[in-house]
Amino acid sequence: MPKTLIEPFRIKSVEPIRMTTRAEREALLEAAKLNVFKLHAEDVLIDWLTDSGTGAMSSKQWGAIMEGDESYAGARSFYRLEKVIQDITDMAFFVPTHQGRAAEKVLFTAVCKKGDVVPNNCHFDTTRANLEYLGVQALDLVIPEGLQPATLHPFKGNIDLARVEALLKDQADQIPFGMITVTNNTGGGQPVAMDNIFQVSAICRKHGLPLFLDACRYAENAYFIKLREEGYGDVAVARIGREMFSYADGCTFSAKKDGLANIGGFIGLNSPEVYDSVKNTLILKEGFLTYGGLSGRDLEAVAVGLKEAQEEEYLRFRIEQVALFGERLKEQGAAILEPTGGHAVYLDALRMLPGVKQEQLPAQALAVALYLEGGVRGVEIGSVMFASTDPKTGKVKYPPMELVRLAVPRRVYTNDHLAYAAEAAGEVVRNRSRLPGYRLAWAPERLRHFTARFEPLKPLE
Repeated sequence: MPKTLIEPFRIKSVEPIRMTTRAEREALLEAAKLNVFKLHAEDVLIDWLTDSGTGAMSSKQWGAIMEGDESYAGARSFYRLEKVIQDITDMAFFVPTHQGRAAEKVLFTAVCKKGDVVPNNCHFDTTRANLEYLGVQALDLVIPEGLQPATLHPFKGNIDLARVEALLKDQADQIPFGMITVTNNTGGGQPVAMDNIFQVSAICRKHGLPLFLDACRYAENAYFIKLREEGYGDVAVARIGREMFSYADGCTFSAKKDGLANIGGFIGLNSPEVYDSVKNTLILKEGFLTYGGLSGRDLEAVAVGLKEAQEEEYLRFRIEQVALFGERLKEQGAAILEPTGGHAVYLDALRMLPGVKQEQLPAQALAVALYLEGGVRGVEIGSVMFASTDPKTGKVKYPPMELVRLAVPRRVYTNDHLAYAAEAAGEVVRNRSRLPGYRLAWAPERLRHFTARFEPLKPLE
């Protein structure tokens, strides 16, 4: 059997990439105020800003779109998706939303209050922002290895059980629910072990608290469990996924990830009381119960995509392609978070740019340099996204890692695109002594990485 990793699909439609010059990219970055979010997509050669909604849909999904029922209430497309979600999660209730952050907003608005505390392995940006907007403390309790980019561990997304137990013992009355993000996006797309999910669930139930999964990449997490956790090597991914959901009382889900769709999300629930609360919020914020901000054709595409995301040949290629990308980056001298995760490779800016201090935003510097060098767009996951200022002391609290996430869209880029991006990263490494740090010229209070403006500091000598 040949060893070359090939795409388990044929390409039936192509989209041209506009090739830009370095001089053009310099001008484009200046116009974007050095924020890669503000670049026009057509000016990006390889776009790895996110894997959310940027994948390629299958021929079956495009065919299903033609069957979309656009009825306002009771559309058959809703019931088709409901059956698929109940088959996957075995949860009693579900409500559709237009994407994952909407699911977070609807759920948190219904069940949280100011002064609450929500523990998680790591909250990602919109999850944290939706909680903090309500006056809720978003607390990250990932294991120590999850904050050490160079440390090898099969399940770096695991929650620190001792810290969860201590928190619930002292503050259970302030905690509306516990949460686990699978895979752990902030920490490098790292998986969570089944045993860890089970143990967290048991702790929550001992204290009478529900557990929710941020499950948008649950299929990738299930495949890692199959590969790495004892006793699951011969178990189907679909069955592993159902076991994961069996330890939870509900979930939020962005169908733009393991739903393989360009839009969509949902909330899964077991509690009829929480479902009743969520329904009212959904109707107010998103739409009626049987469409939730989506068209019927979107519901159909998600129903097909959720099933396709469980296909093990697809998952094998998905995980191995990301791992291959990580190896090619290391060959070029790039420092990455290891082991590689399920949906992205994370560059370690602190190791790649040792001369740029953390207050000089090294991950932002690396993201800008990568676009300038090769037209490759990633996203900063460091001090721009997660640093905070103590309102009492004015002291800045920096995050433990400075990363640039290169999120690989599903079924879009070939292995030659990976090789090109790795070569661009290699050029950045070789020229890093000339890279400047950055300062924030302007930023909003929350989610500042989306719209912030930057200014360069003096280049390093």
